[in-house]
Amino acid sequence: MIRSFRLRITAWYLGFFALLFALFGLYVYGVLSKALESRLDTRLDAEAATEAGLFADELGEMQGDVSKAAPEAVSEMHVRESAIAILEGGRVVAAGDRASAGNAASAAVFAEIAALAQAHPAAEFLLTLPSDRHGAHAAVRRFNAAGRNFLIISVGPLDSIAADLDLVCDVLLFGMPFLVGLAGLGGYLVATRSLAPLGWMAEQARRITGSNLETRLEIGDAAEELALLAASFNELLSRLDQSFAAMKRFVADASHELRTPLAVIHGEADVSLAHDRPVAEYKQSLAIILDESRRLSRLVDDLLNLARADAGRVRLQVDEFYFNDLVAECCRSLQALAAARRIELACLPSADVPFRGDQALLRRLVVNLLDNALRYTPAGGRITASLETRGAELQVRVEDTGIGISAEAAPHIFERFYRADKARSRAEGGFGLGLSIVKWIAESHRGAVAVSSRPEQGSTFTVTLPR
Repeated sequence: MIRSFRLRITAWYLGFFALLFALFGLYVYGVLSKALESRLDTRLDAEAATEAGLFADELGEMQGDVSKAAPEAVSEMHVRESAIAILEGGRVVAAGDRASAGNAASAAVFAEIAALAQAHPAAEFLLTLPSDRHGAHAAVRRFNAAGRNFLIISVGPLDSIAADLDLVCDVLLFGMPFLVGLAGLGGYLVATRSLAPLGWMAEQARRITGSNLETRLEIGDAAEELALLAASFNELLSRLDQSFAAMKRFVADASHELRTPLAVIHGEADVSLAHDRPVAEYKQSLAIILDESRRLSRLVDDLLNLARADAGRVRLQVDEFYFNDLVAECCRSLQALAAARRIELACLPSADVPFRGDQALLRRLVVNLLDNALRYTPAGGRITASLETRGAELQVRVEDTGIGISAEAAPHIFERFYRADKARSRAEGGFGLGLSIVKWIAESHRGAVAVSSRPEQGSTFTVTLPR
């Protein structure tokens, strides 16, 4: 199998060109053959008509003596390739020199023509007769004189036509390799020139690495198809550039988040081991270390879950449950925290809503939404959780009267480690992963999450899931 795309194009081009040339040669051969035979038939018919006129004149001069008039009329016809004969009742009355020599039209051939003429009583007609090599054509005219019926026959061989056609075949057969060779060379040059931009693209692509993903392919005024390929490749580079930037940002943010609790743990351990302290101070340091280690554990769990989600390795543990009960349980679990912050947390009642999904992940989705609302709602505020069904979908809605989200921050709130209020969120123990996990859980259940917010007036998060 040909591996080179350039040679493959050239081979297809050669095959197609050779087929076209062969079909053209057959067409030319057929048209030329018909044209030459038609010209021969026209000439033979004209010769037969002329001979009939000469025979009529000679009969008039010879006072109806056929035995003298027929040879005289035939001798007056000077033809180079045809055989002229006059027949009566299937018997040759007179024949020209070529007929007498038995070349294209022998006595047997004339007898056959006479039999055909009697079987087809037409005024005149054309016949195709076999001969030794290529056959012959005959023109037959009927002539009546003094109550006697004669046949005027002009027979021409197809040898000259065959010679002309053989010459055409030789030209086509010997010319075809030369033309196909020229076509192959031209096809190879055209393919090379057409595919040259691919080489430029490959060379440019080899120079693109992870450190210069902002580079784009330039192919100038290449063909539309190659321009489309370059545009698609440039779009791929843009997506890769965004992915690399997001990955770098993710690593930097994760390192930053891990560094803070590790620094606290390291500092507390150093202080505790520096010199002897009272037991109460040791307990206090251990409590701080325990809190930070729990925080680290939550962060690592979140990162691990998101990494598995990106790799497509998370499998949902699907079971049946009532979604309204799940929302109510999540609200009850956060009531104490809401009360400590003097925030009213209300869970609107709902009828039973059966659902099939991963109950643990969906519980985390609702808890993350409520926890996010608690972080950004000041004391005296209100948070409302509700569940609605709309046809084949259900909607989980969490509304708060918190600080809201600015128009600049709204497109980014589902990005990992993004915080609309960085200092406040970090102080309260947030990592900026809660809403990213909400988005992933919703999408893993073939759903979506949306937000509507106005600064200083609150936010509403709506999760839509197919039932």
